[in-house]
Amino acid sequence: MTPALQAQDLLLRRGGRAVVDGVSLALARGQWAALVGPNGAGKSSLLALLAGLHPPARGEVWLQGRALADWPPRERSRALAWLAQIGESDGDIAVRDVVRLGRLPRQGLFGATDAADEAAVDAALAETECAALAHRRLSELSGGERQRVLLARALAVQAAVLLLDEPTTHLDAPHQRALLRSLRLRARGGAAVAAVMHDLTLALQADRVLVMADGRLVADGEPGDARLHAAIVEVFQGSLRIAAVPGPGGERWVALPDL
Repeated sequence: MTPALQAQDLLLRRGGRAVVDGVSLALARGQWAALVGPNGAGKSSLLALLAGLHPPARGEVWLQGRALADWPPRERSRALAWLAQIGESDGDIAVRDVVRLGRLPRQGLFGATDAADEAAVDAALAETECAALAHRRLSELSGGERQRVLLARALAVQAAVLLLDEPTTHLDAPHQRALLRSLRLRARGGAAVAAVMHDLTLALQADRVLVMADGRLVADGEPGDARLHAAIVEVFQGSLRIAAVPGPGGERWVALPDL
């Protein structure tokens, strides 16, 4: 099966330095992949390349088997949704209208919403636990509430590929749990989901974990893979250890500080 999103030998330079250096990967439909690594590893830069926000100095990205550069902007916006690490979160606009922006690529010539659009907005608000905020202004919300609204906007697109840069920013524990459930739900529905994750324990709940260091992809495996654990410990300079703990659904993996 053709990967939902594929990249080959990506290179991105900034200030004469390779911030993404020779990265190749494929994201499968029905899978949630977490991208981890130390500060400056190139995670956000790689995600931006995959989203088509920057042209690579070398290499290419394919979306559903078609070169990303060949997609008309409107079609690409339907197939691929993006949440930035620091999203636009100011303005005197109602929350429901912010989430409606996710439906723009699917609307007709005059931009009128229909029943399908409103149903998608309702579903995204419910999924991110934002329904009670729908009529409030974005400028009135806390950082965590704004983050959930911006996530709802990305979910409302109902794209086949979902790219999220540190989506747990500002979220408290209950809403982090809700986010993980949402990512699993989207993946189980057939989407390819990739998220840069700062919290390693949250990342280890994904279907697949990719580890970056110095602009390179240094490991790629399932959360229980011992080689993956070793790579994570190495790139974080032995400051942590990976351990198994019992959970309601069985054993799960967590990252603990190695003091």
